[in-house]
Amino acid sequence: MKKHIIFYSFLITGLLGFGQTTKDHDSTAIFILDKMADNIGNLEAVSFNLAHSSDEFDENGNVVTQFSTNSITFSGPSKLLVRKNGNKGKVGFWYDGTYMTYYNYDENNYVTLEAPETTIEMIDTMHENYDFVFPAADFFYPSFTDDIIDQFDSISYLGKKTIHGEECYHIMAQNKDLSVQIWVSNETFLLPKHFVLINKAKSNMQYESTFSNWSLNPIVPESAFSFMPPPTARMISILKK
Repeated sequence: MKKHIIFYSFLITGLLGFGQTTKDHDSTAIFILDKMADNIGNLEAVSFNLAHSSDEFDENGNVVTQFSTNSITFSGPSKLLVRKNGNKGKVGFWYDGTYMTYYNYDENNYVTLEAPETTIEMIDTMHENYDFVFPAADFFYPSFTDDIIDQFDSISYLGKKTIHGEECYHIMAQNKDLSVQIWVSNETFLLPKHFVLINKAKSNMQYESTFSNWSLNPIVPESAFSFMPPPTARMISILKK
C-alpha cells in the first residue's frame, strides 16, 4: 500500500515501524474521518487554498521551517492544478490525465513528463520517481481513514474546537513516533480545516496546513490543466531519483 505524501514529508520508516500494541480507536473519531473522506470522494471537482509549513534540516543539521501558500484544484479522477509560492520560490504543477508539467516561475523553466492516467497514481509516481510533493494530497486518497487506522495505535475525539473562526471536530492520532491532529470543519460539509503532524522520533519536526476558500464542484475548463509555456521559458530534463 502506498503511504501518503504528508507522511513522506517526514520519516516514512516512522510509520512503518510502529509497534504491535493494543489499538485504542474512538468510534466517533473514525465516523468523522469516514464522513470527511466520503464527502471529498463524492466531489466531482474542488478548489481550495492551503497555507502550509514544514520543518526541514539545513546543511548544518538545524531544524528550519519553510512556509508556502498554495492554490489547488482537482477535477474528476485525472485533472490537477497546483500553484505554490513559498520560501523556496514559486512553482506550479499541471496534470491533464496524460502529462504532468512542473514549472519554476523564478527560473522560467519547465519539464513535462508522461504520467499515469489518474491523479492519485500520478501523485504516487511523481513523488517516488522525482520527489515532487503535492500539498494536501493525503486527504484525497480513498484509503485515508483505513491508513490512519492501520498506522496509529491511538485515535481520539477531543471534542468541538474553534480554529480560524470555524467550529471544528478535533481528532488526534498517535503512535510511538508520530502525533497527528486533524480539525474537521463543522461548517463546510465536514471538510478538513487544519492539520498538524509532529515527528516525535525526529527532533519533533512538524508539518502543518490550514485549508481555506473551499469551492465545491466548480466548473473548470479542461484547458486549465494543460500547461502553456511562456514564450521565453526553457525546457529542461530531470533524472529519476
